[in-house]
Amino acid sequence: MDDLERRFHKAFEIASAMTEKLPPDVMLQFYSYYKHATNKDTVVRPSGNDNVRNAFKLNAYFQMANISRDEARKEYIGLVEKYTGEKIL
Repeated sequence: MDDLERRFHKAFEIASAMTEKLPPDVMLQFYSYYKHATNKDTVVRPSGNDNVRNAFKLNAYFQMANISRDEARKEYIGLVEKYTGEKIL
């Protein structure tokens, strides 16, 4: 596991433990960067039965789909650092 992947996994653990309620647009950023960083398929299918919520998820994902998986990992780590105040080394 390289350093970026290790930091990404640590960021995911920290984000998963967050209890603070974040605005929906921030949650969509977390979702889209995580999905892009971890998705190996070319097809993205949001989970859930709420079509409106799924449409927002897909839109957020498509807006950043032109970046690399590594860039998505870096952005995700940055979000976690920004919203937790914790530096991920």
